[in-house]
Amino acid sequence: MQRVRRIADFQFGRGAGEALFPDQVTFSYSTTKRVRYVSLAKERLVTVRANDGRFTLGYPGAQALHAFLPAPANRVVIMEEAVPFVADGKNAMAKHVISSDPNIHAEDEVFVVDESDNLIATGMAVLSGSEMIGFNYGTAVKVRQGRNKK
Repeated sequence: MQRVRRIADFQFGRGAGEALFPDQVTFSYSTTKRVRYVSLAKERLVTVRANDGRFTLGYPGAQALHAFLPAPANRVVIMEEAVPFVADGKNAMAKHVISSDPNIHAEDEVFVVDESDNLIATGMAVLSGSEMIGFNYGTAVKVRQGRNKK
């Protein structure tokens, strides 16, 4: 338990491990006996990436972290017209990004939100936070799970 909480603190900031992983979580292990999935009530919170040990967020995990982290941390704000598509699991395109956390780096786990900071989807940043604002084409966030595709 402490190990996954420390990874979350490293990846998302101090206190994220406590917010993301209550004591009731369960672990699924790979064939090499390493933690692969962390779940709560049969819902996947995170998957541990085998290549670097960092987390990819499931939608329930993203909800927990979104509630914990203050805006604009790890957030990519998209235009209202793109919300239905991204909520269905489509990628967030750079031309639809209104604002983003300037501390986002490519390959970071991010939240895609609307202008009211409602969580729309979770995914991996393809561009840095400043590039998302500066580009008018291409994918900004590779969406893993939208709120409509739980």
